[in-house]
Amino acid sequence: MLNLIKLKEKVKFHKQFSPQILYVSPDLKVPLICLEAQQEIPPHPSGTGVFCFLDGKGVMIVDNKEISVSPGEVVMVPEGSKRGIKASENLVAIAFHVNS
Repeated sequence: MLNLIKLKEKVKFHKQFSPQILYVSPDLKVPLICLEAQQEIPPHPSGTGVFCFLDGKGVMIVDNKEISVSPGEVVMVPEGSKRGIKASENLVAIAFHVNS
């Protein structure tokens, strides 16, 4: 099934972060991440993840290593690694979580 998603229409910021799930199947989950400045996702372990940063700036924490992120950058995280995100300004990213 073809599914066109207009990301600009989906971007919404909330006082308490909650990812917007754009797609889910047994093998793949695609959340849209919209963090207001200073919001964060605490580091947590998960499956393989690909994070594409679309707008804003922040820091991604992968296994206690901080990586500055900005629009146009992609971070690939192997399965089992702890990862989190801290926004230094309003930040938008789309993630692809692959279940093995």
